[in-house]
Amino acid sequence: MVAEIGEEKASEILDRAIRKAAINEGRAFAARAPGGKPSMAEFIKLFELWTTGGSLEIDVLEASDTQFDFNVTRCRYAETYREMGLEKIGHLLSCNRDGSFCEGYDPNLKLDRAQTIMGGAKCCTFRYRVE
Repeated sequence: MVAEIGEEKASEILDRAIRKAAINEGRAFAARAPGGKPSMAEFIKLFELWTTGGSLEIDVLEASDTQFDFNVTRCRYAETYREMGLEKIGHLLSCNRDGSFCEGYDPNLKLDRAQTIMGGAKCCTFRYRVE
């Protein structure tokens, strides 16, 4: 795509497609929540899927009915994208999914993340809140 339409336009298209897929995935997971009602407790359980096999190593700081705060101290997704030479689009392929997933799962669930390993930080700071 970059060769045909340029890096900026290709990134925009990829970003939109990945975000749309993440929203749809969030909706699908919400529909499977007990009673079809997503909650922070059910959302926290989902993290077992993303940490399976050590793909993410996290330090949980707070887990309650309205808040889920943790730091990712190792991200094998970032490592894999770097190994593949895709570090320039790794944030589009993985990091951008996190907030978009919330939109589909529960519009009241918000993510604040100040930094990511993919962006060069030592850890990713995930701060989820139910508003």
